[in-house]
Parts: sequence; structure tokens; C-alpha cells
Amino acid sequence: MNITTVGVDLAKEVITVCTMDCNGHILQVRNLRATDFSAWLIQLPAGTMLGMEACSSAHYWARKMQGMGLEPKLMAGAFVQPFRKSASAKNDYNDAEAIAIAVRQPQMRFVAIKTEAQQTRLAWHRLREGWKEERTALINRTRGLLLEFGYPLARNAKAFTVGLQVALLHPSLPGGFRTLLGHIQQQLQQLDKQLAECDRTIAQSAKQDEHSQRLQAQPGIGPISSDAFAASVGNARDFKNGRQFAAWIGLTPRQYSSGGKTKLGRISRRGDAYLRTLLIQGAKSTLQSALKKAPDLLSRVQQWILKLYGRVGYHKTLVAIANKHARQVWAMLAKGEEYDPKAWEKFAKVVAAQ
Repeated sequence: MNITTVGVDLAKEVITVCTMDCNGHILQVRNLRATDFSAWLIQLPAGTMLGMEACSSAHYWARKMQGMGLEPKLMAGAFVQPFRKSASAKNDYNDAEAIAIAVRQPQMRFVAIKTEAQQTRLAWHRLREGWKEERTALINRTRGLLLEFGYPLARNAKAFTVGLQVALLHPSLPGGFRTLLGHIQQQLQQLDKQLAECDRTIAQSAKQDEHSQRLQAQPGIGPISSDAFAASVGNARDFKNGRQFAAWIGLTPRQYSSGGKTKLGRISRRGDAYLRTLLIQGAKSTLQSALKKAPDLLSRVQQWILKLYGRVGYHKTLVAIANKHARQVWAMLAKGEEYDPKAWEKFAKVVAAQ
């Protein structure tokens, strides 16, 4: 069999593969156990192109395929969906066939394969977000339980911790319930300890990375954001420009254009939700800094922010700031530039000279 292209539908236990020849004709569609998949890959000719959706375990298999002399390609699931024969007949066989067809498209956009070092750094970020959610859920659950006994506590995490300590000694609460509050306090302390360890590890990682250090010079970008971008993006030159990078994060508007008329809707919110959240949080601090600054001390960017804020309101201003930050991040990562708040002056001089 002259196999040139393979569509791989990954799963935890059973992996479906669809093989094609150079003309795009399907040669075989079969299921393989995950334990047998590696042995099956060995018999493929060197240089065979294998398409996969960028899902769990995809980067691991891609690195393994590269070591075998194969050519793995990762794609976003949304780009594969249009090539499925029937939207009502979704199964592993159709998915594998759609992946094999999609990976052969000349205009297809592919996802960069992450290294083990990148995934290790991102694992700290993912665990940190998970533990934050657990802590928030535990606090909310405990506040609800305390209200059943007529004992309200503050929502703020620090104020809640202090209030919980007082509640442990409050005589109006039943003894059995106070014992339960002691277990909750221990769990919160453990979560706080784990979150602190994540913050230290991420800060140390950002300190040792050249790209992260460069990004932190930009307003709204701290150690956590800079480390997340450096680990997630890898090679920023995979993106054509800053707008494509911002679209990858989901900070560009949806388009509903037809007949030469351009209609823009809300932001797409597609792509990496974690990076988008970090940029929005950074945009909040940037906006607050501009609002608190004296009018005669405002920079050019801060003047633009305040004018935009007065025209479109709070939330749209945050999105615009985050979009601008995303484009600046791309420029610094792709071109190796340092953050320069007065770069516009150089551009103005060039335009004036022309």
C-alpha cells in the first residue's frame, strides 16, 4: 500500500486511523488499541503525513511520530468539522476520514507541536486554575452551610479565612458542625499552600526565561501572564501577524459580511480561554491605572484608553486594551523586540520624512 496521508482520531483506549494514497483515495479505516498504535506507526513509510485534532495526548503522539521520521500535523477541531460527511452521523470512522481530508488542504492552519518543557510549564498553570476553582467552590459551599445556622461570612477569601477562625470558637454553633469547620479550615490551608507553590514555581520559570522577562516590561503583563504566553506560543512566527495572533486568543470580532458589506459582531471568544482571561485581567489594571493618573501625566496610550472608555464604556474598552496587548506580545515574541512605549514617535518621524 502506498500510504502518504493518515487521519488519526485519538481517544483514550481506541484510536481510529484512516489511510490515503497520494490521490486521496481511502485505503483502509481501522481501529487500534492505544497500546498497539506505536507498533503500527513503525511500519509507515518515512515522511508520511499524519493529521490529528489538537486534543489531549495529541502533542505526545506528535513528538513520538517526529522521532520515527513521520510528519505529524495538528489542527483545531473547528477546522476539521466542515470536512465530515454528515453532521448527523458523527462517529470515529467519519472523524478519521474528515481529519485525513482536512490535513491535505493547502490553506489549512496547523497548531504548533509543544515540547515536554512547554507542557510541564503549562501544567503548573492548569493546576493553579483548578485549585483556585476548588477553593472558591469550598468557600461558597461553606458560606451556604453557615447561613443555615444564621452565621453569614464575607465572600472575600482573606476575610472568609478570618471569619472561619472566629466561627470555630463561636458557642452558638453546634459542636459537631464546628468539627466540620475545622476540616474545612485544614482543606483551605492545604489549597492555599498549593497555590503559593504554583505562584513560586511560575515566577521562577518566568525569571529564567528571556521571552518572559521581555514581556513583563509591558503594562498589564506580569510573571504569570508572561510565563503562560512564552510556554503556550512557542514560535510566534507561526502567526502571520498580530491580528492573527489576537484572533487565535479569541479577541477579534465575528464577521457576518456579504455583498461587499462588512458587519462585525461580538468577539469570537474562540481559542485559548486561559490566555484571554489573563489579558482581560491585565487590561483591567491598565484601565484603572489610566483612570487614576493625573491628566497632565497621561501617556499617549493612556489618553487613547480614556477617550475610548468615554465613547464605548467599560467592557468594550477592556477588550480593546487586551487586543492591543495581544498584538504587542506577538511583536515582541516574533521579532525579538523590547517594549518601547514611545515607538509611535519613531513611526511619526518616518512618516514625516516621507
